[in-house]
Amino acid sequence: MEENKDPQNKKHIHPITRVIQDVVSILTELGFEVAQGPEIEDEHYNFDALNVPKDHPARDMHDTFWLKPLDLRKLLRTQTSDVQIRFMEKNKPPFRIVSPGKVFRNEATDSTHETQFHQVEGLTVGKDVSLAQLKGVLETVLKKLFGEDVQIRLRPGYFPFVEPGVEIDMICSKCNAKGCPSCGHNGWIEVLGAGMVNPKVLNGVGIDSREFQGFAFGIGVERLAMLKYGIDDVRLLYSGDLRFGEQF
Repeated sequence: MEENKDPQNKKHIHPITRVIQDVVSILTELGFEVAQGPEIEDEHYNFDALNVPKDHPARDMHDTFWLKPLDLRKLLRTQTSDVQIRFMEKNKPPFRIVSPGKVFRNEATDSTHETQFHQVEGLTVGKDVSLAQLKGVLETVLKKLFGEDVQIRLRPGYFPFVEPGVEIDMICSKCNAKGCPSCGHNGWIEVLGAGMVNPKVLNGVGIDSREFQGFAFGIGVERLAMLKYGIDDVRLLYSGDLRFGEQF
């Protein structure tokens, strides 16, 4: 049968799918194993086991989609970190996992926020795991995605399930750190959060934090897709407009 060369029939991969495939491929090459978990989650795996305090704002209705009946404490997961807890409960270190998936936040939609989005979370637990190793992994991922000239920096950040926590910034490729509207005129763009796994989280799943350490990171797929492909409105990724998808 003759090959169909009609450009209208050319297959296009959605930017979200492409970034997930690329990140997971890079991490599996580094020895990470893919792990999955449910999108409908319970309070324990989404909050309690991740050291999120009972009075933390993230538990409020304006951030979380709670499902009825409310007394069952079921919700649409707000992060893929729940997969880390489920995996650690059933597996002994050392291990490296990557968990891609969809998450949900009950918040207003605008050019940079959506009620649904995707994350790729990574977790490494073993002996002598360090923040330097975390930095090396993230540099590898971002260089393979954006090019070898990528520079990153780590800033202190707060996440209940890691200690210390860090925010990862990438030098702005549009202005090369000189400052422009894309980076808020500071030369750097925040791309993800990470840190060393909080000992309370390890001990809570039966892993002795005196013997093992871990690092974790969460990558916002839509954010990377927007940076990589020059998309200025996250809502375009969910528009369903074929003209948008045909650009990729």
